[in-house]
Amino acid sequence: MNSLAVKRGARVWLVLSLLLLTACSDSAMPDVEALVYEQAKPLSDFTLQDQNAQPVTKQTLQGQWNLVFLGYTSWPNICPLTLAKLNGVYKALKDEYPLEIWFLAVDPKRDTVAKRKAYIDYFNPDFLAVSGEHKDLFPLVRELGLIYAISNSDEQEYAVDHSASIAMVDPQGAVRAIFKPEFKQGSVPLINAKLLITEFKQIADHY
Repeated sequence: MNSLAVKRGARVWLVLSLLLLTACSDSAMPDVEALVYEQAKPLSDFTLQDQNAQPVTKQTLQGQWNLVFLGYTSWPNICPLTLAKLNGVYKALKDEYPLEIWFLAVDPKRDTVAKRKAYIDYFNPDFLAVSGEHKDLFPLVRELGLIYAISNSDEQEYAVDHSASIAMVDPQGAVRAIFKPEFKQGSVPLINAKLLITEFKQIADHY
């Protein structure tokens, strides 16, 4: 093989290498603060109930992006503040992305259908306020990468410990990312709505 052929071969290899590097760069996961799963985590089948006493299943998650937040109606600060922020997020994204906001009520003893409906209608009647028995609720929460705990107490007023993060579920019904709250001294942990909007777009556009 003469030197000219060698040089041409080297140039071809260089061009191919650059193209491969560009392709890899284009497909790289977005650089975001959210926890993004390279392989989405499919959810198992479940049956819960929305604020209109209608059944909600895994199929309800499919066909649009979903943001899922845990809470309960008796909590006076994190839950209403987060839902208010999610209302702003929803308004900023809904015209560009099919999107459903889920309020997953983890205090089914007190959060009846009627109470959930009155609560969610105050923020946005288009949102889902979903709950069910713990045997159905807890496995879904765990698969979402979130957690909650209720102390065994006979008291009328009690707190429910739960994650302040928000799960992002893709249109196939699989967990794609977790948006974590900001922790600031002297303040309750809340999501950064502006950052969530930006990172939601990056993740949704990538996948």
